[in-house]
Amino acid sequence: MNENTTVGPQAIEVRGANINNLQNIDIDIDIPLHKFVAITGPSGAGKSSLAMGILYAEGSRRYLEALSTYTRRRITQAKQVGVKEIKHIPSAIALRQRPSIPSERSTVGSMTEIYNVIRLIFSRLGSPVCPNGHRIAPSLSISQAMDNSGEKMGKINCPTCGVEFSAKSAEDFAYNSAGACPKCHGTGQVQTLDPEKIIPDDNKSINEGAVASWRLPGRNFMNTVAATLGVRLDVPFKDLTPKEKNIVLYGKKKKYAVDFHTSTGRVYSTDGTLYENAYEAVYASLKTAKTERSLVRINKFFKFSTCPLCHGNRLNPELLKQIVAGKNIAQVANLTLGELSKFEKKTLNWLPDNVQAMAKVIFKDLDDNLAPLLDLGLDYLTLARSGNTLSTGELQRIQLARTLRTETTGVLYVLDEPTIGLHPDNVAGLIKILRRLISQGNSLVVVDHEVSVIEAADWVIEIGPQAGEKGGKVVAQGKPGELINNPKSMIGKYLAGNAKITNLKKQSVNLAHATQLSVSNYFNLHDITIAVPDEKLTAITGFSGAGKTSLILDSLVPAIKNPQHLPAQVTNITTSIKTVVSVDAKPVGKNTRSCVATYTSIMDSLRRLFASLPASKAENLKMSAFSYNNKQGACPTCQGLGSISLDLQYLPDMEQVCPTCHGRRFASKILKIKWHNYSIADILELSVNDAISIFAQEKKILRELDLLKQVGLGYLHLGESTPELSGGEAQRLKLTKHLLKSCKQTLFVFDEPSIGLHPSDVQILLKVLRHLQAKGATIIIITHDLDIMTNCDYLIDLGPKGGINGGQVMATGNPFALVNSQKNSLTLQYLRQHFVNYHLI
Repeated sequence: MNENTTVGPQAIEVRGANINNLQNIDIDIDIPLHKFVAITGPSGAGKSSLAMGILYAEGSRRYLEALSTYTRRRITQAKQVGVKEIKHIPSAIALRQRPSIPSERSTVGSMTEIYNVIRLIFSRLGSPVCPNGHRIAPSLSISQAMDNSGEKMGKINCPTCGVEFSAKSAEDFAYNSAGACPKCHGTGQVQTLDPEKIIPDDNKSINEGAVASWRLPGRNFMNTVAATLGVRLDVPFKDLTPKEKNIVLYGKKKKYAVDFHTSTGRVYSTDGTLYENAYEAVYASLKTAKTERSLVRINKFFKFSTCPLCHGNRLNPELLKQIVAGKNIAQVANLTLGELSKFEKKTLNWLPDNVQAMAKVIFKDLDDNLAPLLDLGLDYLTLARSGNTLSTGELQRIQLARTLRTETTGVLYVLDEPTIGLHPDNVAGLIKILRRLISQGNSLVVVDHEVSVIEAADWVIEIGPQAGEKGGKVVAQGKPGELINNPKSMIGKYLAGNAKITNLKKQSVNLAHATQLSVSNYFNLHDITIAVPDEKLTAITGFSGAGKTSLILDSLVPAIKNPQHLPAQVTNITTSIKTVVSVDAKPVGKNTRSCVATYTSIMDSLRRLFASLPASKAENLKMSAFSYNNKQGACPTCQGLGSISLDLQYLPDMEQVCPTCHGRRFASKILKIKWHNYSIADILELSVNDAISIFAQEKKILRELDLLKQVGLGYLHLGESTPELSGGEAQRLKLTKHLLKSCKQTLFVFDEPSIGLHPSDVQILLKVLRHLQAKGATIIIITHDLDIMTNCDYLIDLGPKGGINGGQVMATGNPFALVNSQKNSLTLQYLRQHFVNYHLI
């Protein structure tokens, strides 16, 4: 929107923010409207609290207030935000850092809605086959038939034999509806029980757990029933007679009289105990499973294979008879997004003149859908690609492209880390998309640390100066160029290229001691071999979709974990690595009951310490009593949550501090027990830094506290909810468990570890990684972050692009040597410029 023509409010006015560590910000925040605003700052400083917790929450809540009471009762609403006053906020749409994982039924085609257009193309522009096998050329009459009503809807006549039949509608080509393959029901896969999972080790006896499916909930008594039927329980399964094995695996499902012997010697006799053989136990458990966790456990007994009827394309084979420009719909679904423009041209040349006008209208919709996806570098994805195989960055870019296509105006878009999973070359496309949102008359707030994104912003707000309690303040704001000369700005020195990002120099890496891996024919990887040097930091880089995940997470990691059953694509591996640890930035813990103290062993030590006190012994309070997850120790009102939620029907749920324990989670009798005048709740309110001096004489607790401080988490409270930690905080918390022991012959794999990290936080992460390395760890980092690449000992770059244009090893070696070499790749181009920007060459 042109500044000269803009009328009305020019900024969102936030006054007195009070949420998480944004505690009544001491200056007013004005977020410019109709501008691209970047919010940055250290991990845990309060960026997301401002963007998501205030701007998005309040923008969406106020929009929902305009809806009817009936509608609001059926929509999850944001809670009232902690802010004194907020003015001029538009309706808000958020694109979160971690989009939800799609179901097995979702594909790139369905998620982008491009497959809807493809279905329409085949329905209206396709060449069908009549029941007698005659192919019918595309014509306007086919399209017109679909507009008929009643019995004549979709009815056409074959010009060769005259037979009348129903043309296929767009719905008929939907694999989630009428067009689903009758065998796999549109999933493209069939599942069968895997005998090796039922009896994973036939050297064990049944008493030792040979029948894995009988260890499922509610099936642990099948051993006793089998014994009643004459099966020996104390010999290796492989030594059972054929008759005994048949009873275990295929015995009839019926009720038997069984005597159960208890550990006290008593006998319980039953007349109707239902027997389920090893296979039936899995199917029966599947029918009664009610939780996601149960389903995951049961699904481990199945192996999934491509559907033999549809060959994985999800559709009824009958639908493949209809073609467009020589291709059936399954073949088009297997095209990449980048190849669809060729299909469009070929189709327009193939169609008769009287259909051209309609075809161009349909294909314009296709082009409008495609444009933002191609700009965001997703040209390598196929329409048929399963949604649950996409990376977080790919999911977020699809979400962004879909949002852009709606061409809304007057909306506040709040984006959390949109550069996740983006190669530096893709960032330029992202910035183009963000600019288009502004040109459509919207406002944009982006939480990010990518320097090129911040440089492209109209306005930058920095939250800091540190994380946790020492954060939550606006330390600097202004245009990117203004921050360069602002001494309070933390991002300014990175914008200027004055920050010190490495102490490393050119060095050689000895590959005599390295893991060697060869992979053949896996997605876009064809006969490639890599070497990962022992006890070094190795960066795996390359364009999105180049094959990084396929090479490391799908091939190397499972090959090391299970050398006896190598993945089919791994043709060779030689390694001294014995253990693999995968570290990601996903939240720690599943609910608010998980905190820093419970995730580490600090809570166990605290409970043991408090249970040993004389006052505890006098009250007969054991360790279990000092847990807010235990009925004996938890506050009876909030059950240990510290807060209660009130359902206000059509208003957002109201959450308030528990009136009994006042947020302290524990029962009153537990709070009366003191150690050095601290109750256990008092200790959980301490920060790691404050707790260190208090526990100077408690070596076990002190050791873990020191580690938390070393990884830059000293500001966290011991009782802080771990699911609410940022990605960077979660990652470092996970690493503390490994810093206590030797890491020799251990491979650590990090997938995009810089997610959510300020450039200064990246330096902290690198120090932690060097600490791991000093303990003998071999470290692989899948990354697009140029600072991390600069600091690695060895770099393996894949490319040249993504999808079918990727899968090749473009460069290997020390980063300093590579930027000074003649080798060229997309990654090295950006890495060379990065070295120039920071005066490294």
